[in-house]
Amino acid sequence: MDDQIRDILLSTTEEMLEAQLKAVRSLIDKRKPGKTSTKKGMSQIDMTYAILHDAGQPLHVTRIIERISDRYGITPDRESLVSSLSKRIARADRFIRVGPNLFALRKEE
Repeated sequence: MDDQIRDILLSTTEEMLEAQLKAVRSLIDKRKPGKTSTKKGMSQIDMTYAILHDAGQPLHVTRIIERISDRYGITPDRESLVSSLSKRIARADRFIRVGPNLFALRKEE
């Protein structure tokens, strides 16, 4: 067999095996305890909105992060989440700040 053809076949086989291994690892990760799948494309802001909506009251950022972690299996970076919420508040988009790091949903008008 020509060395060039053999190299192409080996390279193709290697790529197929790597793709299969990635798929298997993905399935294993989904089965780990404590992991809850999130809806595809759900942002941390959307998760925060859902948490605050269900709470029905203002929550401190620490409690928001705890609840996101419990429900969605991820732990948002505190500073990043506060920054994102602050930007939304500045645009009058869904959230208000009612105290230091205490957030609530904006009343629908």
